Amino acid sequence: MARAMEVVGDRWSMLILREAYYGVKRFDEFEYYVGVAPNILSTRLKKFVDAGMMTRMPLPEHAGRYEYVLTEKGRDFFPAYLALKKWGDDWLAEPAGPQVVFRDRIAGRPIEYPELRTTGGKPLRLEDVEVVPGAGAVPFNRKRFGGHATDRVAAVRKAPVSGRKRK
Repeated sequence: MARAMEVVGDRWSMLILREAYYGVKRFDEFEYYVGVAPNILSTRLKKFVDAGMMTRMPLPEHAGRYEYVLTEKGRDFFPAYLALKKWGDDWLAEPAGPQVVFRDRIAGRPIEYPELRTTGGKPLRLEDVEVVPGAGAVPFNRKRFGGHATDRVAAVRKAPVSGRKRK
């Protein structure tokens, strides 16, 4: 998560990606629609190019000018963007509703966001998830998440919470 947030985790980066998903490709268009200073925009676009989320393509009609095109990696972030947008629409939109909605091009209906479910088919809740070390886990996370879930819960319950008095 920290590595992903390093690439996409600030306001300007998310707004630039939003515009790329809307079809924007040119520097001046990003600048106009996002309302970002050119130096910040240049830094973020370079970050996306360096991260492999966008590629910089020369414009044939303008020597020395480029467009920024989403790569497969950048396009693969779209479901994560939609999930964040849905959360914002559900919790932060004005009472009239969201400013922008996505529709299926063929059916013309709003995009439906799939509900995450457990393997048993029930709606997924935080309490249904167990965190375990992955194949690439560093030793710290292997130790942190390697024990049994009940051992971790007991350890967390015994740990003092800073800023509050224990009873």
